[in-house]
This record gives sequence, structure tokens and C-alpha cells, in this order.
Amino acid sequence: METIRALAHLNKYLARYKWYLIWGTVFTIISNLFGIFPAQLVRYALDLVRETLDIYYLYDGTSLQPAIYEVFAFSILLYGLLMLALALLKGFFLFLVRQTLIVMSRLIEFDLKNDIYDHYQTLPLAFYRQHNTGDLMARISEDVSKVRMYVGPSIMYGLNLLVLFVLVISYMVSINARLTLYVLLPLPILSIGIYLVENIVIARSEEIQRALSRMSTYVQEAFSGIRVLKAFVQEGNSVQRFEREADEYQNKSLRLTLVDALWQPMTVLLIGLSNVLVVYVGGQEVLAGRLTSGNITEFILYVNMLTWPVMALGWTTSQTQRAAASQQRINEFMSIKTSLVSTKNITRDIAGRLTFEHVRFVYPDTGIVALNNFSMDVQAGESVAILGTTGSGKSTLANLMMRMYDASSGEIRIDNVPIRDYDLSHLRGQMGYVPQDVFLFSDTISNNVRFGKPEMPQERVLRAVDDADLTDNIAAFPEGFDTRIGERGITLSGGQKQRLSIARAIARDPKILILDDCLSAVDTNTENIILNNLRRIMVDRTTVIISHRVSSAKLADKIIVLDDGEIKEQGTHEQLMARGGIYRELYDKQLQTEEA
Repeated sequence: METIRALAHLNKYLARYKWYLIWGTVFTIISNLFGIFPAQLVRYALDLVRETLDIYYLYDGTSLQPAIYEVFAFSILLYGLLMLALALLKGFFLFLVRQTLIVMSRLIEFDLKNDIYDHYQTLPLAFYRQHNTGDLMARISEDVSKVRMYVGPSIMYGLNLLVLFVLVISYMVSINARLTLYVLLPLPILSIGIYLVENIVIARSEEIQRALSRMSTYVQEAFSGIRVLKAFVQEGNSVQRFEREADEYQNKSLRLTLVDALWQPMTVLLIGLSNVLVVYVGGQEVLAGRLTSGNITEFILYVNMLTWPVMALGWTTSQTQRAAASQQRINEFMSIKTSLVSTKNITRDIAGRLTFEHVRFVYPDTGIVALNNFSMDVQAGESVAILGTTGSGKSTLANLMMRMYDASSGEIRIDNVPIRDYDLSHLRGQMGYVPQDVFLFSDTISNNVRFGKPEMPQERVLRAVDDADLTDNIAAFPEGFDTRIGERGITLSGGQKQRLSIARAIARDPKILILDDCLSAVDTNTENIILNNLRRIMVDRTTVIISHRVSSAKLADKIIVLDDGEIKEQGTHEQLMARGGIYRELYDKQLQTEEA
């Protein structure tokens, strides 16, 4: 029942490609018919040989004997040609079976991967905080591949077994019901074996997938952090840990292989027992005059015809159980729905007024209170600086403005409209965001700048790069804007990556610009150049500058000092300096540091 429930999710895909399934079934029936007819021709040929030999020797020494031989030889040749033609037709329809059922499995695999990836895109940031990248990748790659083995080869072999079983048993019963009954006696034993092994296979398949996810996660982290790994000379330890993860995966795989290995010898034994019963019981029927020797040969061919499908039954069952375990893992994530749902799907252009009213936010996965009773009101076109130390809740504010999370309590409004009422994609499309942890894509510099608007003209790209003070750096590269920057921008320095991230944000000409500590990796001279450019960029757009540097905060019309998620001070630079509180203390300390 668990298997059926898990795989029921695939029914919509099977319905989508029902004609592939229907035609595949038709071609399977036709190919098996062409596979059964040769067994009947063998029976006719053997009976013909037996009867013709008696007649041939009866006319020994007469002039009719050569004529009888010619008729006999022609008949045998005709039977041989007919069997060859039937074999060719069976092969042709087997080709059509694979061109329908296996093609269907590839189409379903394609759709399933796209659906999973699309669903991943809808899930909130909280989901990605709770699940590691390796596990996400394993479910969209390894798990989907195992599901494809069910909707492709497993269904194909299952259909083939079902069709062949019905056709062969029907023919066998029509010839001799008693002999058919004896031949089928070993099959209930096989059914019991399938039932007993089913739970073992699915449990061990789930263990394998969990071990694979852990191994994939470790490898992904090791390659992403290769600089740190090498800097601390931990290559040996990394290899040892990978070997432990690989050994665990290997051991779990071998345990499943042990179960799989039982099927073939068990099936061969049962098929061999069926052949013995055919010869023994069939011999009795021949002696009783109810069957011919040709019938015995026909029955042996039928039994051996069932050999591969019955042997494939164990493999098919194993693959189905693995697919069920994988589909169950896929269903776990597919059943997760995002809480970031728009109530009214408003898609109008925004002016940029940003209002927080008594906002409190608690991270759902850790229970940490990041913001408490936070309120601010920024008019359209104004700028505000959020200043604070690490862990004060600055980046959480950026996430709430982008609606990566919803506030636990209180309300956030844009242009006096609750942020929950806006269409999420349309709202984010009017914002520019420079994250503290810069992420660049393994593409050209030009494509990274126009990431938010792929159709952006090159002139706009050039202007954004110039505003971010990156023009001279790009000019020094041999390929200029077509320079590929490697994974996560590995070929660029920290400052270059941050400036490229700034260029990407301002290139889309956003109504609200959020700068999350974006100048932390640049030197003082570059910072001054970018700040001067930002003065021009910030005109007529709402700008939120999140920083721990007072030099960046001075640009803003108003400054808010955060500490432990609460507002401690707010006002202009001059007002806060005159107050002589936390802001003045931070300013003096940073001024002394810069002078030193």
C-alpha cells in the first residue's frame, strides 16, 4: 500500500502521455503474438516429421519415396522461413515498444525534473535554511532517475510479463489443462517470495538514498570550500571522511544487492522445476495418447518463453520499490507549500514609500528573535541607513523588505499597501538588492550585470558598471565584458565581486535599492568613489543602506541604530552626533581605526 500511495503521484504524468502507454501496450501484445506463433510452428513441424518419416519408410524402394522427400523438405523449409519472418516481425514490434514506453519514461523524467525545480523556486528562504544543497540535488537527480526506471523499463517488462503470461497460459490450457496446472505450480512460491522481500527492498532503498544525500552534501561542501580546505591542509582528512561516507553508501548498496541476488537463482530453480514437470507429466499424457511429442516440445518452449519475464519480475519489483522510496522522498518536498502567498496579486508600479509598523520577527527554524517592535517610515525617494553590529538584525530587515520572509507580527507596507497584497514577482522586479554574501553566476561579466533583465541593452550595462567603479578593472581583462568569471565569481577579487553585485542591482533601475553591507570588502578609496556615485544613483529612489560602517550611513537622510533587534537611536547624522550616544561612539572608533 505504501508503494501504491507513493507512486500514485506519477499517475498524472502517465495520463499526460497515455497514448505512448496505450500504443506501447498494443505493440507489446503484437510482439508477443509473433513470439508465440513459432512455438506452434515447431509443434506442427515435429509432428510432420514424425508422421512423414513413417510414410517415407512405408514407401521404401518405390518411385514415390523421392517425391515424398521433396514435399517433406519443402514443408520444413516453409516452416523455417515462416519462423524467421515471425522473428523479424517480433523484433520490429519490440523496437516500437521501446520507442513508445522508454520514450514515455524520458518525457516523464523531463517533466518531473522541471516540476521539482519549478517547485523549489516557489519555496521560501526558510526552506533552504532547513535543507542542505546536496539533499536537494539528490532528489532532483538520483531520485528522479530511479523513478524513471519504474515508468520506463519496469512498466515495459511488467506489461510484457502480463501479456505474455495471459497469452501463453491461454494457449497451454487450450492444449492440456492438467499439464498447464503442473507447470504453474512453482509460481505461487515466487509470489510469496516477492511479498516477503518487498518490505526489505523498500527499507534498504530508503537507507541508500539517505546515504547518497549525505555523501552528495559533503562533496558539494568540500568543492565549494576548496580554498579553505587547502589553506588548512585538510585534504587528507577530507579524503578520509569521503571514504567513510562512500563506505556507508557501498555497504547499504551491497545489502540491497544481496536481496536482489536471490531472485535469479530462485527463478532459475523454479523454471527448471517447471521443465522437469513438463517432461514428466507430459510424457504420461503422450503415453495416454492425449498429447503428441510436438506438444511436449511446444510446452517446453512456452515455459522457457516465460523464463526471462519471470526472472525480470524480481528486478522489476526491486526497481519499483526503489522508485517508490525515491518518489516518497520527492513527495516530501513537493508537499511543502510556500507561506509567501499574495492575497490580492497587485501588480502596479510602486513609488517606493516603505513603512514598518511594530514588526517582530522570529526565525521559524531556530526560534531566534531577530527583530522586536521595529518601526520606521521612509518616504518615496528618501534614504535610510540601518546601522548596527553583527547579529543586530540588519540583514533580517533586508529579507523582510524583499519578502523572503513574512513578519511574525506587525505590518510592512509599500506605498501604504500591505506587502502581502502585492504580486511577489512583480514587487521584487522593482527592487534592487546587493547582498552581504555576494553570489555571482558562472557566466560572463555582461550577463551577470543584466541578470535581473536579460534583455537589457549594453549601454545600460556600461552605465551600471561605471557607477560601481568597475570599468577600469573590466578593461584590464583580455576579453572585457565577455570574461567568464568562474563559479561564484572565483576569478574576481572580493572588492570586484561586491562592485559587480552593486552594478547588477542598479542596472535594473529599481524603485527601492537595498544595500546590505555591500562595501565591506572594498578599500577606503574605492568606498569613497562608490559612495560618491551612489549619491547620484540614490536620487529619486528609496534607498536602504545596511551597514556597520558609519561612512556609508552618512549618505542617508535618516539613520537608525539597531542593537539586538531593537531600535536604540534614530535621526540624521548631525542629530546623532550631537546626542553623543551609540552612533557617536561608533563614529569615533571607526575614525580612529581609519587614522591608524
